[in-house]
Amino acid sequence: MLVLRPIPAEDIKLIVFDLDGTLIDSARDLCNSVNAALHHMGRTHLDDHIIASFVGNGAPMLVRRSLAVENGVPPDEVHDEELATAYNFFLTHYREHKLDYTYAYDGVLDALAALRTSPDGTARKLAVLTNKPVRPARAICEGLGMDCFFRIYGGDSFPIKKPDPTGLRTLMQEASAAPHQTLMIGDSKVDILTARNAGAWTLGCKFGFGPQNLMEVPPDIVVESAHDWPAALAASPRP
Repeated sequence: MLVLRPIPAEDIKLIVFDLDGTLIDSARDLCNSVNAALHHMGRTHLDDHIIASFVGNGAPMLVRRSLAVENGVPPDEVHDEELATAYNFFLTHYREHKLDYTYAYDGVLDALAALRTSPDGTARKLAVLTNKPVRPARAICEGLGMDCFFRIYGGDSFPIKKPDPTGLRTLMQEASAAPHQTLMIGDSKVDILTARNAGAWTLGCKFGFGPQNLMEVPPDIVVESAHDWPAALAASPRP
């Protein structure tokens, strides 16, 4: 665990989680659906590690970047019609196969149970803010038994995706939590920037999909496992 700025655990009323690469390992199902879409378009499959590196900015961008790499062009040169066809196929396939191999990371369920209560015994609100479309996000949380969230918002819940702070600010308002009472937990710089843009605290996960860019915008605390989430707050006294 690396503590760059101690988080006052007793002040935290709202904890917001990213989904892919933070709560769940969904890489195989996402990669399978992207490759199914590429096959549908008559394209060559990509290696899973390449596709996984594109996760974090929403499903349309995931498909766009995959098409771009396969076509050998920059993402902004992928034709809109090609993207629309591939994305629609991807989404249909993913909705049917989103839980084939996806699982909650080790320690997540226990950590969620522990984080629901602050050190002084006050109940906290937990939420999910992901750039994944909201319908599969909610279905995955339900299917994996993660029923502790008062809200689950996706990349299509608001006009603009993370790192825009609109979603996080909405959750703060709904939870009656100020920025200094809010913690965002995620695995990439997208999540850290989202929290920074909203004035919230940040906890970064090195076990997710985005460790290669996580430290570009350093979180307040960095952990190696979901098991470390409760300890990270317990070990963070008021500055």
